Amino acid sequence: METQQPSSPNQRIRAPKAISQGGLDKIMSEQKHIVSAFDRDLEVIQAHIMKMGGMVEALIMDAAKSFDTRDVELAADVRARDKAIDQLEILINDEAAKLLALRSPTAIDLRLVLSVIKVASNLERIGDYSKNMAKRTTVLMEMPHVFDKGQGLRRLAREVELMLKDALNAYVQRDVKLAEEVIQRDRDVDQMYSGQFREFLTYMMEDPRNITPCMHLHFIAKNIERMGDHVTSIAEQVIYIVTGDRPTEEREKKDKTSADANISLDLE
Repeated sequence: METQQPSSPNQRIRAPKAISQGGLDKIMSEQKHIVSAFDRDLEVIQAHIMKMGGMVEALIMDAAKSFDTRDVELAADVRARDKAIDQLEILINDEAAKLLALRSPTAIDLRLVLSVIKVASNLERIGDYSKNMAKRTTVLMEMPHVFDKGQGLRRLAREVELMLKDALNAYVQRDVKLAEEVIQRDRDVDQMYSGQFREFLTYMMEDPRNITPCMHLHFIAKNIERMGDHVTSIAEQVIYIVTGDRPTEEREKKDKTSADANISLDLE
């Protein structure tokens, strides 16, 4: 059996081959190309997010308008336009998945890619709630006397629409302060929703004929309140992108209707 001879103390150890300046330039050029390609791909996805956000803003506005003006055709248009928002979410998710697979982003770049997936999901859900609002508006057309009881819903929808606008601006500008303000405003939406819930209970107790229409109005109010929750989630993504921090505590909900069994005792 052969034994390996110890190397001579005088044996020279070859130094690693130096990289020529041309080789360094080539490596740097390839790295810059990878970075610029990532930036281009991410810009395309971000553009899709902003397009989707604009579509959802318009959907909230038109859903509320169809309710306010009792416009059956506009309500039907809102329901039809939600499909385009669903398709855009699929496109964004596909492109984000490709970006993760091909570019292997790290640190803030990774947070950016993960955030677009989350934001797209929230926007899609807001679109669904707008569609549901339009559906119930069509049903309520057969009960015209109840529309006067839904004035608070118009204010509620307008507040959520403005919250979404500010959340998207915060997302584009990476504005943590504005994002935090949006999160705080969701409490106002919760309180407005609770007020609507109590109001509808009052109408139902006054006249049993109000029960069915007021239930539809309540579901519209709940849809809008849930829109506010998803807008808040978008604002939280802004904070995550900039700081890397996620919310450490569950947000306190000012809507107590689902947790308080005695919510209607003060109406008796």
